[in-house]
Amino acid sequence: MNIRWKVSALVAGLFAVLAVTELYVAKYVLVPSFSELEHRQADVAIRRVRYALDRSMEQLALSATSWGNWSDTYRFVQDHNRHFVAENITAIGLKQLDANAVLVVDLSGRLLAAAALDLESGQPLDLDLVRGEVLAANFPWRENLRQGRDARGFLQTNRGVLMLVASPILDGFGHGPARGSVVMGRLLAASQVRQIGAQAQARLVMLRPRSTAASHLVETADFTQVFETFSDIYGKPIFTMQVDLPREITQRGYSAVQYASMYLIGAAVLAVILLVIILNRVVLNPLARMTRHAVAIGQNEDLTQRLDFKGTDEIAVLAGEFDRMLAHVADSRGKLLDQSFEAGFSELAKGVLHNLGNAMTPVSVRLAVLRSRLRSLQMEDFELAAIELTRADADPERRRDLEEFVRLACGHLVSTIASAEQDLEVIGRQTALVQSALTEQLQSTRNEHVMEAVWLTDLLTQSLDVVPDSARQCLELRLDKSLQSVGVVCVPRTVLRLVIQNLIINAADAIRESGRSRGSLQIEAQVKTAADHRQLLIRCTDDGIGIAADNLERIFENGFSTKSRETNFGIGLHWCANAVSALGGRVWATSPGLGQGASLHVMIPLPVQEAVAATRAA
Repeated sequence: MNIRWKVSALVAGLFAVLAVTELYVAKYVLVPSFSELEHRQADVAIRRVRYALDRSMEQLALSATSWGNWSDTYRFVQDHNRHFVAENITAIGLKQLDANAVLVVDLSGRLLAAAALDLESGQPLDLDLVRGEVLAANFPWRENLRQGRDARGFLQTNRGVLMLVASPILDGFGHGPARGSVVMGRLLAASQVRQIGAQAQARLVMLRPRSTAASHLVETADFTQVFETFSDIYGKPIFTMQVDLPREITQRGYSAVQYASMYLIGAAVLAVILLVIILNRVVLNPLARMTRHAVAIGQNEDLTQRLDFKGTDEIAVLAGEFDRMLAHVADSRGKLLDQSFEAGFSELAKGVLHNLGNAMTPVSVRLAVLRSRLRSLQMEDFELAAIELTRADADPERRRDLEEFVRLACGHLVSTIASAEQDLEVIGRQTALVQSALTEQLQSTRNEHVMEAVWLTDLLTQSLDVVPDSARQCLELRLDKSLQSVGVVCVPRTVLRLVIQNLIINAADAIRESGRSRGSLQIEAQVKTAADHRQLLIRCTDDGIGIAADNLERIFENGFSTKSRETNFGIGLHWCANAVSALGGRVWATSPGLGQGASLHVMIPLPVQEAVAATRAA
């Protein structure tokens, strides 16, 4: 897995963990907090119900206290005046009191006056509390009546639950002793329950009493229900109030959490996408480009490629340092190859010279011996003797001596010729060895050259660096745009650099030969592409002395030169032709004629892999 997928997986994993954490927090922290808030609202609602009941009971108690601390009531308990009952304990009076029942009870629990009314219909109400003449023997408030204390509570009657309050009967000034109690009651009818629910701002339902008086809470899908059980004046459960609160908080909380989760997931996905895009743009793409660049350099050894990153961040600095290091490596490699070429060239020359010296030493010795023998023949004496023998008047004695001399000289000549033949055989063998050594060295020069990817403009710069100052000073070098458009080519840089160097020097010499101190040299380049091969064509055109038509072919011959023999030996263009030929290319010259300048053309083939790559790209 590459670093791009690793980083993407890491970022996605982090956001997945964030999403899981958010869901966990929503489920186990936020949602329970909503339920807790609803529980608190339910507690508040049930407290409001109790408060509403207490308020209703308090209002009823105020009415009872007002009647109990009324002098007319105080006198009625004492004299039992029936006018008091007729004037006050009436249907209108009960409606004004908003009470369903009013009882006046003495200290013994006897009912001195009692009335019950249905407040809605205005008809008398059959209520068991007011039927008898005395309160029940187990009525729990008898002690309150005797001691003149207030009391309040709930009582189960035949007509339902009755809110019941009792207040002592005093003299109208709040003084005693108490003569009895005024007892008032109000039924908890449905309308009353609705009114209490409205006061409590809750949906209220009155139910049968549960087994326990403790309140408890129940949650359903739509409501939070709180049940509160109330006890009667006997301490027994009398009814249960059910408060229903819609679970709006939880529902809205769920909706908020869902929306928040959706927004968070959407934001996380968007953040992941943006983060991956930014990482790709800022880090991963540059890093991948650097990786591809390094791999490409390792595979094809093209040291001309550059990253050229813009910016000041760490990756741009790293890319810049990589480019600088690559340029340094390319420069060092070029110098090393040049030195290796020159060293190899020197070693090759030294080996050739050594082998030629070894082969030529016996030849020179044999030639010296042969020269000495030929000189020892004294052919002048032999020629004089032959001439003298042709004379008719020669002395017979002298003739005999001359004939003996000629005979001896012929024998010596035969012996010398035989020895010369042996020497010539030795010389022939040695020259064959020389020829063999030259052939072997020529074959070694045809070995595969080191190919390098170079810009032609850089190659020309390297060639100019080693051109003598005298040659550069008389040239105005014009580099055609085609050099830049050709781009990077894979060539034997060292050999091609020396060839171009020779062509530049040759152009400078041609300008000086024309009698001018300064001229121009234009260099152009072109890549010709065929189906299965590519060729690099370099043309160097000067405005020098030019070349005669008869010499266009001969200038590349060994030893031929149109320049002064004192400064030129005719081997520069000959070496260029041989070097380019060894690369599989060729060199030729064109010229309009003497005084009109000349063009030297160099054509070398490019590697096969470049041609294949170019064909595929096309």
